[in-house]
Amino acid sequence: MTDPSSSPENQPANVDGDKFDLKLSVTLSADRDAVDPVVRSVMNVVRETQCATGREDDIELALTEALANAVVHGAKNDPSKIVECDVACDRRHGMLIVVRDPGPGFDPAKIADPCEGDNIYSHHGRGIFLINQLMDEVRFHKNGTEIHMFKK
Repeated sequence: MTDPSSSPENQPANVDGDKFDLKLSVTLSADRDAVDPVVRSVMNVVRETQCATGREDDIELALTEALANAVVHGAKNDPSKIVECDVACDRRHGMLIVVRDPGPGFDPAKIADPCEGDNIYSHHGRGIFLINQLMDEVRFHKNGTEIHMFKK
């Protein structure tokens, strides 16, 4: 992961900032069945606006993993809880995705590496790893209840 703060032009902007042409805000109930329709809707808009041409598959998988983690781990599959997703995108600056959950948070440094030891055989625990591989920058905020993913 690179540190975009070294160049102001590459620094992710606040979703409310004027830097991006496309801005979306979506909320969904913390129900696993709500994730795929939200991802499809967001990606349809991203494809229509062509703000991430050639990077859509990476973004789609990272978004799916982040939303699924927020629903399952952050909101504990409780449909009375809400997960938020903000997306900002344009051809010049790339794409910023922020996912927020109502959970207690977690320490990303304590996530087991799915490529080591017995973790290789685990049926879960690859979401954060995949997100880090697919996106150019990933940062956790608010005790891990908010993930910021940036794709140039």
